[in-house]
Amino acid sequence: MRVSVIELLSRAMDAAALRQRIVANNVANANTPGFKRSYVSFEEHVREAMARRNITPAQLQARVHTDTSTALREDGNNVSIDHEMVLMAANAIQFQALSQQLSDRFSMYRYVINEGRR
Repeated sequence: MRVSVIELLSRAMDAAALRQRIVANNVANANTPGFKRSYVSFEEHVREAMARRNITPAQLQARVHTDTSTALREDGNNVSIDHEMVLMAANAIQFQALSQQLSDRFSMYRYVINEGRR
């Protein structure tokens, strides 16, 4: 089953929204002893599917993972505020770009529909 560009963009925006919530949660728990940061994977799954030229809706699911491999502080917390803030800013830019691409796609469809009536 092939996936449309609109569905791919929509799922990517969903993944970016989830990523923003996860990063915000990491920041909120930066001082919680023993807290382990979480992260979202999505783009890697899409890249792998594209390499195989077979993208299915199941591969367009964002996944949340917990980073248990590191500990930045003695209390076991592994959240770096600086790193999380960079991720948050990059994610916001990515979300804006995805939103613009989706808007452009709909504008193109609207143009084709309106000009097709004439």
